[in-house]
Amino acid sequence: MRNQNQPIAVEGYPFIGLFAFVTIVFGLLGWGFLTFVLFALTLFTIYFFRNPERLVPAEEGAVVAPADGKVIFVGEVEESRYFQGPAVKVSIFMNVFDVHVNRFPCDGKVIDSFYNKGMFLNASLDKAALENEQSGLLIEAVNGQRLLCVQIAGLVARRIVSYPEVGEQLRRGMRYGLIRFGSRVDLYLPVGTPVRLRVGDRTVAGETLIATLS
Repeated sequence: MRNQNQPIAVEGYPFIGLFAFVTIVFGLLGWGFLTFVLFALTLFTIYFFRNPERLVPAEEGAVVAPADGKVIFVGEVEESRYFQGPAVKVSIFMNVFDVHVNRFPCDGKVIDSFYNKGMFLNASLDKAALENEQSGLLIEAVNGQRLLCVQIAGLVARRIVSYPEVGEQLRRGMRYGLIRFGSRVDLYLPVGTPVRLRVGDRTVAGETLIATLS
């Protein structure tokens, strides 16, 4: 699976290469201001696609944050795609300065997946969860409980990347995808799962403990 060890996500290489090339061209032409702007853009692109190592909790049954960002929702909702009823949802919003490599929330197996084309509303809006472009993974944890992890494109994001195939077994904290240029990830947990986060908290993908499955 991609991006498990690379310090920069491979999806960023074409952008970094393009901006670096144009920066060199403008520099050779003596266009000082444009060279500076493109150089700054090249550095920001490298920063955006950074892929840092994380210390993944070893606690049995731990569910970790799938994304870096700010918690914008925690609560019980109706989930009709797989749960066919109530579920506990945790929504994490990523701005353009957050790490955008997403991490698998628990030890488990991908038992289904989906991709829906849609709109590109501001990802912090409630209706973005249903109307925006999104990609989801249904996960069966090692204890048999099911979780749903959904990547949602945002106002600027135009590309969702998800690596796992149905049937793959993944470990908690593994990189499993990314969303380019700002977006959100929703995690659905079984009803009754005690969540350790509140709205406004900041998360670190692969490190922040969201809950512990019984």
